[in-house]
Amino acid sequence: MHVILLVFMHNTLKFTEDGTSTLYSPRFDQYYHSRFGAKWEAERVYLELGLLSALHRFDNVRILEVGFGTGFNALLTHEKIKELSLVDGLETAVSYTGVEAYPITLSESKELNFDVSFLHKLPWDQSQKLDNNFNFKKVHTEILDFKSTEKYNLVYFDAFAPSSQPEMWTVEVFEKIASLLEPEGILTTYCSKSFVQRNLRAAGFDVEKHQGPPRKREVLRAILKFN
Repeated sequence: MHVILLVFMHNTLKFTEDGTSTLYSPRFDQYYHSRFGAKWEAERVYLELGLLSALHRFDNVRILEVGFGTGFNALLTHEKIKELSLVDGLETAVSYTGVEAYPITLSESKELNFDVSFLHKLPWDQSQKLDNNFNFKKVHTEILDFKSTEKYNLVYFDAFAPSSQPEMWTVEVFEKIASLLEPEGILTTYCSKSFVQRNLRAAGFDVEKHQGPPRKREVLRAILKFN
């Protein structure tokens, strides 16, 4: 069992190059989002390479986010599904589970210039229906301790960088994620370091390199092999 230590360290507000705010974590000495554009990165890595791809591949999309953080990826996903439902008549059912070991506070969420406070007000470990085709749940745990009776087909992997959170980028963690994914399920992440690619392959994924958002050369999409 992995023990979560409760050390209260206040995160500080910062602004990224696309005008979107983020938080700086003194615990990990890292920003929660790319300083070069929080929204640009999230839209490219998680919506374009992850969500839109999953919507084409699967009848229903079940998302697991590893590193719920500020809730920005969940917010953008919810907004994108609402847009596709209204404009294109999307009827795909989407469920979203965010796993977070070190939650930010409600007051910190209210400092951000995007409205995620409603997500942080919701209770932990309880599924909430946000729209007719969007269910949301957040779980306060380490990913290695996370348990689920359902399989996911899309993972947003958004842990802090390997330099600050190396334990999150191991073969063990990726094998855990593989055990939670359906065959041919998708994982997307902003980190394209060579050892991350090797660890993903060792855990059973085929790894694709894709062009990143502004000022980020490459990002990854990995597909779990069908055995």
